[in-house]
Amino acid sequence: MSGPETRDPTRCKVGRLIAEYDLEDMGEELERRWTGTGDERASLRVLADEFNRRLLAVALDEVGRNPVAQDVTATYEVLTGDDVSEGVRTQKRLELSRDGVDVEALLEDFVSHQAVHTYLREYRGARREDDADQIERDVETLRRLQARVASVTADAVERSATTGRIDVGAHDVLVNVRVFCQDCGADYDAVELLTRGGCDCEP
Repeated sequence: MSGPETRDPTRCKVGRLIAEYDLEDMGEELERRWTGTGDERASLRVLADEFNRRLLAVALDEVGRNPVAQDVTATYEVLTGDDVSEGVRTQKRLELSRDGVDVEALLEDFVSHQAVHTYLREYRGARREDDADQIERDVETLRRLQARVASVTADAVERSATTGRIDVGAHDVLVNVRVFCQDCGADYDAVELLTRGGCDCEP
């Protein structure tokens, strides 16, 4: 475990939902599963699905439906699965609505893996050592490649200028690799994106 939370968790979506749905143990469970080793370790996408199923179970329980794990899993797959027809999905939503579930509000509460990542890193201070090591190696690789591209470019420009193929005054060569997130519209320097732990999708 990483120790005490570093910021008020209710200021992010996952933390707020943990409080609203009375899932007091969920924060610690998410951190344990993400930072664990071996079979205990889970990906952010798996954790997001597990979290959303817990929300669904609470919603079913509140309207008097017994949230059996198998039924919750099947219902979640119908609501979110890519291979489910719209007709089947619509039928399930109508069924839940008749039972008293506010389906639209529930679907809006479902979280993405980015939201789980933000919660774990920024609001619980969780880190995975092997991930940090890999990021450090990737950052070093990017910096070496950028330096190499800058050096090759500078040599090419200087060679062409010296032989009179091009005219160029005093100059600097800048290599800037950027990453644009199509979901939230954020634009980051590649090294910055890696070191900050991602973009700000669904905080």
